[in-house]
Amino acid sequence: MDWNDVVDLAATLPGAEVSTSYGTPALKVRGKLLTRLRPEDGSITLHDVPPGEREMLIEADRSVFHTTPHYAGYPIVLARLPALEPAILRRFLERRWRAIAPKRAVEAFDARGAL
Repeated sequence: MDWNDVVDLAATLPGAEVSTSYGTPALKVRGKLLTRLRPEDGSITLHDVPPGEREMLIEADRSVFHTTPHYAGYPIVLARLPALEPAILRRFLERRWRAIAPKRAVEAFDARGAL
């Protein structure tokens, strides 16, 4: 996968927009961060991942999931794009989108059928 694939997947989520965060490519929903690219290591940030789940993901597949000391106190895991499966990314993006999208958008999305 590459950043364009991430953008294409996010385009299926109402209100997802291409933006920037910390000077890097990002996707946002109404100004709230959905994910961002980390060009320095070819990873993206996956949000709303509790520490226990993050550790399980890293332990299960270090070729995809990792973290840095900077993210230690945050519910975020990093995922290497070239090794990330689209179906797995889709689940993370939708979970984050549900947390930050307007309630009406989520209800309308659910009414027409999820990803």
